[in-house]
This record gives sequence, structure tokens and C-alpha cells, in this order.
Amino acid sequence: MALALFGGAFDPPHSGHVVLARTAKERFGLPLIVLVSEHPGHKAVDLPADVRLELTRAAFPDDEVRLDPHPRTIDLLRAEHFSDPLLLIGADEFLDFLGWKEPQAVLELARLAVATRPGARRAAADGVLRLLVHPERVVFFAIEPNLAASRDVRALAAAGASLDGLVPPAVAILIEERGLYRAD
Repeated sequence: MALALFGGAFDPPHSGHVVLARTAKERFGLPLIVLVSEHPGHKAVDLPADVRLELTRAAFPDDEVRLDPHPRTIDLLRAEHFSDPLLLIGADEFLDFLGWKEPQAVLELARLAVATRPGARRAAADGVLRLLVHPERVVFFAIEPNLAASRDVRALAAAGASLDGLVPPAVAILIEERGLYRAD
């Protein structure tokens, strides 16, 4: 059965993540698995995997959410043997796709669904497409603009500022109750 995969560090999950996932589910009509990278191979994280998993489950209560023990996408795809997965990524990630570990192999094992915002640099994305062996396995879909970014959420949480509109309410409650991202 075809399904959509949405992975990331989710440090923390924010409204932009939720918008991307919701729009993809509506557009493609596939069940969604949200994969929290246990040890992201591409970035440092502030919170341990179990806490990020809990936050992500709060952000995506209607979807399967689980830890991904693989630091790179190709390792996950080779280990899991998903049937016809659709990998959800943002347009910014797609611009860096050729820097991923074995990007051509990723496209052999999964199709890509690239979320674009109004005004996105399509010319840059077309440049990446031209370098792919299987560009037909990439589809673009539009999402509504959302300015939430995990680094901004962490900074606001550290300052004790409101996270309204930047993260789902259940995530904001967990961050506040536990004092997550606070320096002390």
C-alpha cells in the first residue's frame, strides 16, 4: 500500500510541519507516517529523541509517529522496504537534495513530494531536477505560507515568550509545562 513519509528532527515540531503534512494528506490521499530522526545526520538537536517524539505525537495526533533510528534517508528506505513511499520534503530541502547521501538511490526507492510556498524559487528547483536521473519521480505541491521555523520557536521558548500560532497548542503546552528549551 502506498503511503507518505514525513521525517525530520522535529526540534520542535511547528505549524509549518503540520501545514505541510495536512496539505499532502489532502492532495495525495495517502496515510502518513511521521518519522522523528533519533540521531539526525544533518544537524544537531537540543532535545533527546524521546522528548522530540512526544512533542511530535502531540503535533500529529491522527497519524502514526515513530522514531527513525537511521541518520540518513537512504538508510531508512533500504531498511524498511516501504511499498511505493512518497517522501514529503520542503522546497528548501529539495534545493539541497543533491547533497543528501545517495540522492539518486533515494529516488529509486521513493517518490518525492516537494512542498512549495507562493513565490518559491522554481528556477532553482528546476536546476536540481535537471541533474536527477529520475525527475519524473518528483512532484511539487503548493502549501499555504507559514513562517514558523524550529530555531525561532526554540529562541522564543528560551525567552519564555508566547508560541501562539507557531506550534500546535498541545506542543506549546508541553514546552511550557516542562520548561523545554530554557537555558536553566
